Amino acid sequence: MSRQLGKYLILLEMVCTFIPVWSSNGIDRHAVVIRNNPHVTALDSLQSFTVGNGEFAMTVDATGLQTFPKLYSHGVCLGTMSDWGWHSFANPKHYTPADVLEPKDFGRGHKELYSLQFKQPGRQRDACNWLRANPHRLYLGTVGLNISHPGQLNHIQESLDMWTGKVSSSFFVKHDRYQVQTVCSPLYDRVSSLVTASVVPSVRIRFAYPTGGHSDDACNWQANSKHTTLVIKKIAHAVLLKRKIDATVYYVLVSWKGKADFIQKRANDFLLKAVGHQLDFSVEYSEDLAAVKSHISGLGSFALAERISAEYWQRYWEKGGIVDFSQVKDPLGRELERRIILSQYLLAVNDAGTTPPQETGLVYNSWFGKFHLEMTWWHLAHFALWGHPELLDRVLSWYQKVEPVARAIARRQGFDGVRWMKMTDPSGQEAPSNVGSYLIWQQPHLIYLAELLYRAHPSKSVLDKYGHLVEETAKFMYSFASYDSVNHRYVLKGCIPAQETLNASSTVNPPFELSYWHYALGVAQKWREREGLQRSARWDSLISQLSPLAANSDSLYLAAESVPETYKDIRYTSDHPAVLGALGILPDNSLINKKIMNNTLNWVMKKWNWDKTWGWDFPMTAMCAVRLHRPDTALEALMMKQRTNTYLVNGYNYQDDRLRIYLPGNGGLLAAVALMCAGWDGNKVSNPGFPKDWNVKWEGILPLP
Repeated sequence: MSRQLGKYLILLEMVCTFIPVWSSNGIDRHAVVIRNNPHVTALDSLQSFTVGNGEFAMTVDATGLQTFPKLYSHGVCLGTMSDWGWHSFANPKHYTPADVLEPKDFGRGHKELYSLQFKQPGRQRDACNWLRANPHRLYLGTVGLNISHPGQLNHIQESLDMWTGKVSSSFFVKHDRYQVQTVCSPLYDRVSSLVTASVVPSVRIRFAYPTGGHSDDACNWQANSKHTTLVIKKIAHAVLLKRKIDATVYYVLVSWKGKADFIQKRANDFLLKAVGHQLDFSVEYSEDLAAVKSHISGLGSFALAERISAEYWQRYWEKGGIVDFSQVKDPLGRELERRIILSQYLLAVNDAGTTPPQETGLVYNSWFGKFHLEMTWWHLAHFALWGHPELLDRVLSWYQKVEPVARAIARRQGFDGVRWMKMTDPSGQEAPSNVGSYLIWQQPHLIYLAELLYRAHPSKSVLDKYGHLVEETAKFMYSFASYDSVNHRYVLKGCIPAQETLNASSTVNPPFELSYWHYALGVAQKWREREGLQRSARWDSLISQLSPLAANSDSLYLAAESVPETYKDIRYTSDHPAVLGALGILPDNSLINKKIMNNTLNWVMKKWNWDKTWGWDFPMTAMCAVRLHRPDTALEALMMKQRTNTYLVNGYNYQDDRLRIYLPGNGGLLAAVALMCAGWDGNKVSNPGFPKDWNVKWEGILPLP
């Protein structure tokens, strides 16, 4: 079976398995979506648009194609990326993960081997640098109009129609008019475009060598001799290209309707030129030669691709959750609705593939294109809450593939079960890190996300698929906790918490992690009961004796029990205010005193170093406020005017010059709004996260635990 056919069958099965249930509030979904369609009138590197199918995406500039990649390289880059497209540089010195392991003793009665970074020159440092940078995600190719000077463009009008997944652009090059339409196939890694011009249009198709850079567009245009693009088959209306980059091979199928000329200009650089004033063409990328060969005889017209895209996106919007702020008088409502609808689109485009997404999705590389498992909750939880559990299931299935790697990490550190890695790639290999290797809050995510799937579709099939992973994840959590026989309690130590400003060697009982251990182990017990098993007595013992959250004499929760100076040092009042995640992301539990949490929320809102935060900190803070029945505070936090809470015209959450897009912020926004609308188990308040005079209409959104 081809990968593409497999993708189609999986999607079809998912849609049929996860059936949404809601009562209609009479929302005109089409009107809500299209009134938030973004529009641009200039070549602005932060205003590019993305089309994609969750596993593959292409980002275009104001021409509707990737005409000026260098101009956009320091903005929202014109990426063409996929979940399957990865590359590694040669490894002549045979670096292995064993080269970067270092034993640590955190007082748990055994040595623990961690994958770390090294500063001193030598094999360990060189191995670390290679392992962090390899593999890296590939930029698959650039498809742009053959226009040389951006300054020639005028009268630009470009829009993204989220209801159909189509980018439409019209503009003039001097006095010559162009009209361009572009869509992405929901089933294949293919983009289709229709170019109409008053002159004969042509499209330039180029390929770059990878940079292997930490945060960039992944394009080295100065290394043509290091990679090849060969024409391996050509017929009247199509050409099949073979890309070879060191040991990496993939294929590109360029096809067109009507007459056109396909010309090689130079190495890795081609021109598709119309005969007449219209160019109707498609470009498909694949690692599967047999699959892409089967398409060479004809892919149909742009009109067909446009119809298939429109049908897919219409189903997406009609099936999932929706919010309508049209009856809200406060202008913040209009802006919040814009952010929500754009985030729903962007996350379906970038985050709904077969591996966990990277922070910058399929637009450009950050952290070498790798993904961070502590961010999976922010990237993915909203899919289950907003009526698209099949998309969460699609990504979460990856954990099954890498379970052996996670089990090996737990074993080498002397723990039971599986320890989920932090920074990784499709293979599950752990990237060396002096911070990431000590993080633990990615561990319970698997349990939480599996529970959201079950809540969306309570069935034996979900239990059968994820029950084993839930069990093995919980086994690690139990074995990681240490029993304090003097104080008769369980503690968490030897870790770096979600607020990454603390040290692993000295940190004891970070509050968010304590609350997460309490919640996730309780859920794991429920899964055992659902599967007809007895509760684990050991887990119940840990749950009942887990340390409460530590507070100071001012009744403020500490960044960790081991940090009494929390409110006197900027190290502990910047980065993530993770203490608020203990009640917000997570439900109330016996470890939490709501009065103290209220005090802590007040302090954070007034005095936190908000200029040193990240995009998901704002929704996390809002979620805490909602659980404390403070809707005004929730809205204030969610819409706070800070650089890292900026949402660009295209909807991407902007952080800084390095992270021009940050999808955990978009996902966090949707998770927070779900809580603000649908509340949580046992909540009796309608729209608990919004002021009483906000008439927010919604449907298709599930409550949180």
